[in-house]
Amino acid sequence: MRYVGLLLVLAVSVGGCSDDAATTDGTEAALACDAEPVIMTTNDGVDFVRTPDFCFDSLPDWPYAPEYVEIDGLRQAYVDEGPADGPVVLLLHGQPSWSYLYRKMIPVLADAGYRVIAMDHLGMGRSDKPIDITSYSYLGHNDRLLRFIEALDLRDINLFVQDWGSLIGLRVAGLNPGRFARIAVGDGALPVIPEGVQPFPEVEDPNEVEDIPSIFDLIPAQQVPFYDGCELLFEGTDFGAWMTYAMKAESFRPSEVVEGLTWFDLPAEEEAAYDAPFPSRTYMAGPRVFPSLVNEVPGVTAEAWEGLTSFERPFLTIWAANDPGNLGQCQTQQTLIDSIPGAAGQPHDRLPEASHFLQDDQGEEIARRLVDFFASESLLPLGRGDRYCEILLFESTDAGLEAEVWGTQNVSYCPAASWDALDPSAIRAETGAVSVFMNGPRIWLVSSGSGSEVSPERMMFGDLETRFLATLRLDMAGGIAPYVERAVQRTTTFTFASGEEIYELTSPGGTVYVMQSMAQFVDESLTLDDLPVLGSRLELPEGWTYQARTLDADLVLIADGEATVIQDDLSNTYQRR
Repeated sequence: MRYVGLLLVLAVSVGGCSDDAATTDGTEAALACDAEPVIMTTNDGVDFVRTPDFCFDSLPDWPYAPEYVEIDGLRQAYVDEGPADGPVVLLLHGQPSWSYLYRKMIPVLADAGYRVIAMDHLGMGRSDKPIDITSYSYLGHNDRLLRFIEALDLRDINLFVQDWGSLIGLRVAGLNPGRFARIAVGDGALPVIPEGVQPFPEVEDPNEVEDIPSIFDLIPAQQVPFYDGCELLFEGTDFGAWMTYAMKAESFRPSEVVEGLTWFDLPAEEEAAYDAPFPSRTYMAGPRVFPSLVNEVPGVTAEAWEGLTSFERPFLTIWAANDPGNLGQCQTQQTLIDSIPGAAGQPHDRLPEASHFLQDDQGEEIARRLVDFFASESLLPLGRGDRYCEILLFESTDAGLEAEVWGTQNVSYCPAASWDALDPSAIRAETGAVSVFMNGPRIWLVSSGSGSEVSPERMMFGDLETRFLATLRLDMAGGIAPYVERAVQRTTTFTFASGEEIYELTSPGGTVYVMQSMAQFVDESLTLDDLPVLGSRLELPEGWTYQARTLDADLVLIADGEATVIQDDLSNTYQRR
């Protein structure tokens, strides 16, 4: 049974049909599903067709009305279900499926209070379909997804991706991590292939139509087991054969792919729904060319993968236990788990009775797991040596200056690119603050901490997410001068663990202050290794001393509503004992 690997060294997906189609003069005309395709042209000269709406009438378990975003003259289709003000869930399909693949998941997620958005890639589902295969590219799909997200202004996105949805979605997330709260992947990956490598030979004469035997006819409607644990039982063949079949085979239809790569037999009406976007071959350029886009992946994913390997927010893998392609293998899943920090401690699993299109086989179960995952607390631990940043928004009061403190603590580790892109003057204009102070980056020196002052209220600065942390009050005389006490309204418990080195300032009167964070914006070269002898670099006022010492017992600093802090002349922050 060598057919197993023939399709899926890197499995992908295709789509279906419609009733209203735009004519060449831009008006709408009702068309039967089997009507002659109406070829339209964008202002940039891209010829495309639009599946008649009639093709999508009465699809089983699909009552959802389409929405559209126009990008470069081409409609990007999506469904938008659940409460409009709910947390966002973005679902991305692969090839040759469309958003219909998520019909079992959408109601579970929407009923749980999420705003569920399932997008159709260009050339798929109800999205417009350029008729020339050269109109499709891997980076083009990436660009359209990002512009779609920006057009809807989606933030704090809970993402679920599968198949080509993962190659596209994970690249966008890796390059724009600040927009994503959590990521879940089912049978997907973001391969890093060196520039200059061509994974597979190009398909020759791609627009020729050939009578190629279906590579799916050998797969029984009820799948047989393909694995013994993580060991694949059948030898696979070249992904290039799948590229050729999808591109040129006269018999190629999305339904045969989804039927072949689901554990359970699909009813005929559901198979027809997967074919609905594609009344004829004229509509099929998108799914035909998708597998060949693997040759465009080399050299364009390394930066995004680096971003993912720094992603500390929750990251979950939910795999099918019977997907015979490379995307379904245990090692593909394990690579994500081992490489992405946010995957640590998550309930990763391989679902029985599920194949490549696991959303169709186990949609309700996956959605229930995602509800639990998306609802889980997403705060990141903040421990000794971790990086964070704060933005202080000042306003004048009768008592002096008062600042709201917004920080990345427990949200992210303040990605350098996001922080460096911020403009204090723009933040001042946007927030109405009388002054803005960029308090970061900083390195945390507390071993562990807790506090009731951390609010669920969040604010985005560019693509940097922050949480409201505290209110800082300054009198007009003291300002933020070094070695001057000031009060911070917060309730916190900071623990410095036994055996750790701490750094203390002592005033002439004997008051001791313990360093809680090190600044890296006054002296960018300052590191933790410098702290034991930092006193020699400080301009200490007369009578002040600095020392480093190792604790022989835990040191706990408690602030019950108010903490008294000072800073040295390098802006390192200390709390009074």
